[in-house]
Amino acid sequence: MKKALIQTLARIPLIVWAVLVIYPIIWMFLGAFKDYGEIFRSPWALPESFDFGNFVQAWTEFGIGQSFFNSLLVTVLGCALCLLLSLPTAYAIERVRFKGSKVLFNVYLASMMIPMVLGWIPLFFLLLELQLLDNLLALSLIYAVTQVPFTVFILCSFLSGVPKDLEEAAAIDGMSQYGILFKIVAPLVTTGIITASIMNAVMYWNEYFMALIFLQTDEKNTLGVAMDLLANEAEYTNAWGALFAGLSIAIIPIMVIYAVFQRNITKGMTEGALKG
Repeated sequence: MKKALIQTLARIPLIVWAVLVIYPIIWMFLGAFKDYGEIFRSPWALPESFDFGNFVQAWTEFGIGQSFFNSLLVTVLGCALCLLLSLPTAYAIERVRFKGSKVLFNVYLASMMIPMVLGWIPLFFLLLELQLLDNLLALSLIYAVTQVPFTVFILCSFLSGVPKDLEEAAAIDGMSQYGILFKIVAPLVTTGIITASIMNAVMYWNEYFMALIFLQTDEKNTLGVAMDLLANEAEYTNAWGALFAGLSIAIIPIMVIYAVFQRNITKGMTEGALKG
């Protein structure tokens, strides 16, 4: 009885914190279905009717639809490029053990400590020189490269737990080094790949400043930039319903991804911590 009481008391702060976090999100979703008058007349009440007009207005009139697909493109491409660069690098550092591999790994760790803001100005002039400003593919590559050190760090911790006997057996059978990596090793570290990819995807999806600096036309805006423009527009046109709808559109994919892969993320973080 005493133990149950202690557990209940310990959960109360967690429940209060969960309510404080979840309620503004619910309020935002409900506001997306209200018109301008209803938002100010009864901001805390349920919508009188669930009208999707705000979603249509945000998607078409304010360009959230185009920005959604731009963000989807840079997120998917950025994650794929980052994984393509990071997996062979992590495998080489962890398994090949060439001279200077530990130094290289420490360099990757050190680069994680460098603020990305320090590279924005050089990157801007580099893209300007290469005529790659306002290019979603270039932005995807920049996103991928910025997360390579973090992804290498995560994958190395998982690769260290893969038995070397499997790789040696595959090598004896004549499999190439890349075949061993992608056909033998990669499936065994799927949890680490999923964990790193999802964390990278969240970062790419929510990123704002690099998209603001390197993209220069409204047609190329990602969701972060588009939502900032919509927020400024709502302040002067009272399009608060469209703003809430746009925020809902932006947050739903992340919520769905986390709900689907929540166990993989938890498992990946736990295994990575134990192996690291």
